[in-house]
Amino acid sequence: MSDTQPARLSEKDDKRTFLQKLAEFIHPGPDSTAELIETLADAEDNNVIGAESRFMLEGVLRMAEMSAGDVMVPATRMDLVDIDAPGDELLRVVIDTAHSRFPVFEHERENIIGILLAKDLLKLRRESELLVRSLLRPAVFVPESKGLNDLLREFRGNRNHLAIVIDEFGRVAGLITIEDVLEQIVGEIEDEFDIAEDEGDIFGLADRTYRVSGDTAIERVETAFGVKIVESDQDGEFDTIGGLIAHEMGHVPKRGEQYSRAGLNFVVLHTKGGAVKWFKVAPQVP
Repeated sequence: MSDTQPARLSEKDDKRTFLQKLAEFIHPGPDSTAELIETLADAEDNNVIGAESRFMLEGVLRMAEMSAGDVMVPATRMDLVDIDAPGDELLRVVIDTAHSRFPVFEHERENIIGILLAKDLLKLRRESELLVRSLLRPAVFVPESKGLNDLLREFRGNRNHLAIVIDEFGRVAGLITIEDVLEQIVGEIEDEFDIAEDEGDIFGLADRTYRVSGDTAIERVETAFGVKIVESDQDGEFDTIGGLIAHEMGHVPKRGEQYSRAGLNFVVLHTKGGAVKWFKVAPQVP
């Protein structure tokens, strides 16, 4: 008797109808991520969930299979601060890159000794005898194989928003921020320099200059400004204006850097993820 009683109670508590039970028997639930994503697509088609909800749910599912190495900023593109650099140089780096947190190294880039918050530099301006070393926060190191789910949980738990990613040999492979992780769920987090796609990738400013996206096709820039930018086969290897200028300068341009070509002056307004997001473009002054 004691073996059958729980079964009767569970059947009584089961509120599903016979047709619902039969439908679930014929069409069982998804047993893989791919099938679950297809189910979400069906739910959107049937107006059960909205497009944004489906997008974020799919992001959560995909994020569960990703690691820190998949979304990190590579070491070659990291903006670092030298602990021995003068205060004015530190301030210039912070202003030019517009980040809120910076890994700090000593002697060599591989030797990261802490994290400097941009807001802490205000204390240096107020107290001249204060040393940068005293402002450093502990650096968090994670392996490339660290799952994004676990990393996000740690970010929330220790209130740290940046981690240094190391490879299997213990070398610095890159860095990852909480924003990089969240963008896998909600998409790219826009900032004050981002505009909607339907507003265009080239648009005029009040001072008669133009803001041009780094992803703008070179041909579109040539047409918009009536110039010839690509003049050789080597230049033709690049599709975007940001890629061409980065190649010509020999490095990823930083905020404030300038480059002139075809009678146009390009000033870097904003960079993100190791690439130029926006240029300010104006005809060169004779």
